[in-house]
Amino acid sequence: MSTQPGAAGPVRNDDCLFCRIARGEIPSRKVYEDDDIVAFHDIHPSAPVHFLIVPRLHLENLYEADMRHQALLGKILGIAGRLAREQGATDGFRLVVNNGRVGRQEVYHLHVHVLGGPTPFGPGMVRL
Repeated sequence: MSTQPGAAGPVRNDDCLFCRIARGEIPSRKVYEDDDIVAFHDIHPSAPVHFLIVPRLHLENLYEADMRHQALLGKILGIAGRLAREQGATDGFRLVVNNGRVGRQEVYHLHVHVLGGPTPFGPGMVRL
């Protein structure tokens, strides 16, 4: 892992699955990308529309995020609606952030699941 002086945390993790996807080393079905974030379809979708929004900056989860990351976190939330609509979630969507072991986080790189579609609550989806 490398860091930059004064950076908001680790810049990248060479072994992290999502860092490798963000760098284009592992193929994905991308929905969106810019200098700060990348969005791609989940390989095991739980809804007709299911993609992830991932910061390029390697943060393991929300425990590592703080006020230095507010612009990045705001960007993720700010673009979620547009991307959800573009992917077909025109009647609502859900954002899910699994955080840590108890939160059932599987990949330790902060990411937001965007779930929606015409009938998003199928098997594997729990109404909260």
